[in-house]
Amino acid sequence: MIGAWWRQWRSARTLERRAIPDPLWQLTLARYPFIASRSADERQRLRELSTLFLADKEFAGMQGLEIDDGMAVAIAAQACLPILRLGLGHYDGFKGIVVHPDIVVARREVMDDDGVVHHYDEELSGEAMEGGPVMLSWRDVADAGDSAAWGYNVVVHEFAHVLDMRDGAADGVPLLPDRAARERWLGVLEPQWQDFCARVDAGEETLIDPYGAEAIDEFFAVASEVFFVDAPALRAEHPALYELLAGYYQQHPAARHE
Repeated sequence: MIGAWWRQWRSARTLERRAIPDPLWQLTLARYPFIASRSADERQRLRELSTLFLADKEFAGMQGLEIDDGMAVAIAAQACLPILRLGLGHYDGFKGIVVHPDIVVARREVMDDDGVVHHYDEELSGEAMEGGPVMLSWRDVADAGDSAAWGYNVVVHEFAHVLDMRDGAADGVPLLPDRAARERWLGVLEPQWQDFCARVDAGEETLIDPYGAEAIDEFFAVASEVFFVDAPALRAEHPALYELLAGYYQQHPAARHE
């Protein structure tokens, strides 16, 4: 009981003393129309969550990149969209956010079925690891207002992975109340993913990024991107998937377009 009271007191103090300045928040809304289009109540809640997020997380710029207040708020606002109704506690499992100026090339290795190790380079605009940190490309973050037109948002993508890994596994299933809820989730997500993979294999153009065919956890992440930046399109093309995500995130972003 004392712990809960102390957390509430600390949050109230943070919101009072470290609130995001109004000019900086207005600049963020101007940069990202998918945030500005939310209701006044949602924008206010997002502003408060972003303030608490900034107080809790540690930012580090790489390759000489200096993280200024505008950059930090831009990341925080997008990162807090998925937890607008879930609460900041869903991000308790990590502290660090590492920001590179642009795409990062990572050296990877994989062992095949014969035990032979293969090395390759992979270009990354973001990466989330269990326990952190979360890595982001600033160019992709900054361009999110424009890239929303094709359903792309690197911040939502990586923080969807953070939520996915809360149960200890990156498997496209976030932490749910019980086994029955997990089975209901997979009963929707798996058929949606299998149908999506078939469409990608057939060379069809898809609303959701074809990268989602790589694995079911990537499908959850790319579908979440579209859910937050182009909800009406996702609802129109994938109604069952939209309702699944709306139930989990406890949000109905397509409603404001009705």
